[in-house]
Amino acid sequence: METFESLVRAEFAPKNTYLNTASTGLLPARTVAALGRAALLRAEGRPLDPLFDDVEAARAAFARLAGVSAERVAAGTSVAAHTGVVAASLAPGAEVLTAEDDFTSVLNPFHVRGDLKVRAVPLERLAESVRPGTALVAVSAAQSADGRIADLPALREAAREHGARTYVDFSQAAGWLPMEANAYDFTVCTTFKWLLGPHGAAFLVVPEDFGGLTPVLAGWVAGENPWDSCYGPVTELARSARRFDLTPALFTYAGLRHSLALIEELGVAAVHAHDLALADRFRAGLAALGHQPVPAPGSAIVSVPGLGVRQPELGAAGIQVSDRAGNLRVAFHLYNTAADVDRVLDALSS
Repeated sequence: METFESLVRAEFAPKNTYLNTASTGLLPARTVAALGRAALLRAEGRPLDPLFDDVEAARAAFARLAGVSAERVAAGTSVAAHTGVVAASLAPGAEVLTAEDDFTSVLNPFHVRGDLKVRAVPLERLAESVRPGTALVAVSAAQSADGRIADLPALREAAREHGARTYVDFSQAAGWLPMEANAYDFTVCTTFKWLLGPHGAAFLVVPEDFGGLTPVLAGWVAGENPWDSCYGPVTELARSARRFDLTPALFTYAGLRHSLALIEELGVAAVHAHDLALADRFRAGLAALGHQPVPAPGSAIVSVPGLGVRQPELGAAGIQVSDRAGNLRVAFHLYNTAADVDRVLDALSS
């Protein structure tokens, strides 16, 4: 029986100390092989039908990770596009509550509407800031800049109390943090970070009744019978969340289905325990060096104020991390080890 460690060793062989999953996850070997097979189909002029099957397999796998039926999952290309669909559904003058300095893709589509009241508050005050008249609360489950985790249960209760809807971005959480999409009105997630997929895929989870969304970006793939919807207006939209699909990046989904399969094989609970053990080891090491990271208990992302300037020298030493808002951001995932933690601590101590 394969263990967590043996599965990971079979899939990953980084040539450096890679601690930058919050920017981009590494591709598993099985995903790289699938991308090659997909490219050959097109290079050799063979039918691309199997690649559309990959889209559906990836949709189903993500639905299982999210804890919902596949009929509630729309497949697209970016968080910003999905946010745009949610933003388009709001009435003029509606209030959207957001967290200060959240990731742009979660925020900007609401701002560019020009006729919405977008209010930003500190992440820690988000739940208490929901008020009568708040139409929607939009937030990342884990903050990109520093890994802070939103108090989603408190937010859910506050939204229910005041009749507000919730839109939660799991891009920095899905894959290592358990995801309960059923608990929120809308959830969204890109897949090239902790879910280890290629760039170019993102999923939107909607309620069974679609939550009042209009498929403003619908093309032929959003038809109930896509191949009968190629010319003229779509006469019948899909009866499922597929009505919100965007034309898929087929090669991306060909690889993504295998990345998601690996996450399922390992289990999010096991990945969560692995990632947090490394993050906590790093936090303890930082304390010993006299550094205080941004408080983000329970997060796989550790952000250290004032050390962002060290990113270039760490990169030159083969340690891949990020400089975000002046902070040194270090992200731990399933292919990292205690040796990786110790290496970056040794580099910071010099």
